[in-house]
Amino acid sequence: MNPQHPNPYPSTRLPLFARNVVSTSHPLAAQAGLRMLMQGGNAVDAAIAAAAALTVTEPVSNGLGSDAFCILWDGQQLHGLNASGSAPQAWTPGYFHGKYGADALTPPKRGLDSVTVPGAVAGWVALSERFGKLPFADLMQPAIELAERGYAVPVVVQQKWAAATPELQSLPGFADAFLPWGRAPQVGELFRFPSAARGLRAIAESKGEAFYRGPIAQALARFAAQHGGALTEADLAAYRPEWVAPIGQDYRGHTLHEIPPNGQGIAALIALGLLDHFDIASMKVDSVAAQHLQIEAMKLAFADVYRFVAEPGAMEVTAEQLLDPAYLRERAKLIDLKQAQDFGAGNPAKGGTVYLSTADERGMMVSFIQSNYMGFGSGAVEPQFGISLQNRGHGFNLHTGPGRNTANLVAPGKRPFHTIIPAFLTKDGQPVMSFGVMGANMQPQGHMQTLVRLLDHGQGLQAACDAPRWRFDAGLHINVESAMDPALVQGLKDLGHQTRSINDPYQDFGAGQFIWRLGDPGAEGYVAASDPRRDGAAVGF
Repeated sequence: MNPQHPNPYPSTRLPLFARNVVSTSHPLAAQAGLRMLMQGGNAVDAAIAAAAALTVTEPVSNGLGSDAFCILWDGQQLHGLNASGSAPQAWTPGYFHGKYGADALTPPKRGLDSVTVPGAVAGWVALSERFGKLPFADLMQPAIELAERGYAVPVVVQQKWAAATPELQSLPGFADAFLPWGRAPQVGELFRFPSAARGLRAIAESKGEAFYRGPIAQALARFAAQHGGALTEADLAAYRPEWVAPIGQDYRGHTLHEIPPNGQGIAALIALGLLDHFDIASMKVDSVAAQHLQIEAMKLAFADVYRFVAEPGAMEVTAEQLLDPAYLRERAKLIDLKQAQDFGAGNPAKGGTVYLSTADERGMMVSFIQSNYMGFGSGAVEPQFGISLQNRGHGFNLHTGPGRNTANLVAPGKRPFHTIIPAFLTKDGQPVMSFGVMGANMQPQGHMQTLVRLLDHGQGLQAACDAPRWRFDAGLHINVESAMDPALVQGLKDLGHQTRSINDPYQDFGAGQFIWRLGDPGAEGYVAASDPRRDGAAVGF
């Protein structure tokens, strides 16, 4: 990557150079993290404060009822945290078939029967206890202020809010929390979230205990019971996030690190492992050949991920087997450089997620992601404490059989297949980049596409972030951003790809935040890029 490389695509942003950086999808959340750094906190403190603020400023994508994952460099080594929630103890295939019919393939998309135990708050606490410097209550203060005083709703958040309202307005608690005007907000309209302020205060004062073993847990259990859900106080009290070792794939002298299953980060590792058998650097960056090769590698990766990846203890194969070099070499031989193929992958639903990255001058770097899943998640909002609940339970399967991922069958206390994935890049065991790209199954696709631009073609950080993207859909179908070169799109069609041009980057092509270490963080610092497909910003000092 050349940080001075010119940007060949239109952009409203330039990269940021600073020794302390916070990059998020909302400027006020980025500033919340920056406040912690300026108060003497570290990158973990900044990440937690930004994450808490995002539950208020970007409720279309996350909330206090979210799940989360994190990869961080503590100055010496990488650590991974899986703060995805588990199924209530009542959840079995029979539970859902009794309520929704024997033909139901998954738990419902919305409502209380889509809600697993929220893991994000426990993740914040675990990160703070192990790596933070500032008192946990201080990290919640910016989010509390935003919820109490309100903020002007920005452009992209408003668009996603308005789009979700028709489907969700009748769900429990949604209208009271998010439609105080009787409609979605207008751009620039002031939104206050007083119930979430109460929830954040209770979380701050108890260091998260209120959420899992206190008044918030009690309120969540009552809310679930009132609206036909199975979540109980015992389910919440039993939850613990899990520290994990990130898994990696070498590529072009670097190593990409992802959280291991139950997440889909392994898809990016598989795709890069396949691309490693081709000289993509010799191809022009936006040539038909280069883009076709990446599409086919991604399709092969998804074919395995959708078939095998689930809670690790239930998987038929291991992550190590899926990344075995000999296996990837044989899979790479399936790619036809002159013809698109259908490798049989499915198409997960489009998602709602926030990603953020932070770095400080002492060398700590944090890659953090949290999500309510499908845009406002379950659509259910506990009214006393403003807990907007995710719908990750919809990711479970309810049937076994041919073509089904039986390892992802719902069971009590089990975690579902998860789409949100933070990423981290190292070279020779040292940190290079903390990054992520939001958006359901776009996430590993975005990881791969930006890394090819950075590592194979030497593009600058903001250029790689801004460049038009494609998104594999299903079979031979791919979506392409309308800004993509028409000659490239036609070339892909000539190879058999069935393309659909979409003039809506906010919904379909993800959004990334990237922080690249330039050298000694105390002297040279970092360069950061924030995706123009969201309202966000990279800020620093």
